[in-house]
Amino acid sequence: MNTLDWTLLRAFLAVVETGSLSAAAALIGATQPTLSRHIRALETALGVTLFIRSARGLDPTEAALGLIDAARAMGEAAETFALKAQGRAQGLRGTVRITASVMVANLLLPPILADLRAAEPCIQIELVASDQAQNLLRRDADIAIRMFDPTQNALIARRLGEAPLGLFGTHGYFERRGRPRTVADLDEHDVLGFDRSDALLRAYAAHGLRAARTDFPIRCDDQMAYWNLMRAGAGLGFAQVLLAGRHPELEQAQIGLALAPLPVWLVLHEEVRGNARNRRVADFVTDALGALLRGG
Repeated sequence: MNTLDWTLLRAFLAVVETGSLSAAAALIGATQPTLSRHIRALETALGVTLFIRSARGLDPTEAALGLIDAARAMGEAAETFALKAQGRAQGLRGTVRITASVMVANLLLPPILADLRAAEPCIQIELVASDQAQNLLRRDADIAIRMFDPTQNALIARRLGEAPLGLFGTHGYFERRGRPRTVADLDEHDVLGFDRSDALLRAYAAHGLRAARTDFPIRCDDQMAYWNLMRAGAGLGFAQVLLAGRHPELEQAQIGLALAPLPVWLVLHEEVRGNARNRRVADFVTDALGALLRGG
């Protein structure tokens, strides 16, 4: 055997990382039968058994364990090759994949992307709304809008500004329940909480406040659902001041509870910044979103 199809190695790594054919298929966007065929083809080509079934799923054999590092090195080389090739594409046409948080993707980016579409009709956009950090090194996206400081190496990051946070409720809610004047008054109010996320509990603790999950009568981790619950008057909710300021039915609770503002970054891989369409989209989004954050 002189050559080995990278597709087979990609399937192998996906199964190693996830432990099952179904999860691996979802990870790389393939069907489970296709992935199963790729694993069998790789085992035939190598002349070894790579996985055995167990109660946990698929466990790598000793032979497979000895191949993981080499397969990962080949994967990194293939990804680097693809990034460098894309970085040399200079035409203002083709597809740019952008990922952003659910709130940013739904409430801030649509008018920006509409203007971009009018300005650059030959550039197509794929928008991924997700609160999970997409891996730019693996090309899950070309450009990311992130609300936390980037940590991955080989990324180019532009800080666009910051998004202050506040506690908001509807006028109707305040008319029914009154307006809290101090942090202690929150004990008498319905504050919307998170379900599995402990972010709000940690924020409370950082301000010396004691809170338990059950102190929040409605809990939801989906940020758009959380936002809509607040706008429906279901309780007080934490929101970006920029977004809440667009809705006259919302009022900020002035109780002296200062939450740290969210940093807003635009991030792209250093290998694709030389790509004309990626650079154009990155510059366009940087200017437009930066202006919003500055109040322009």
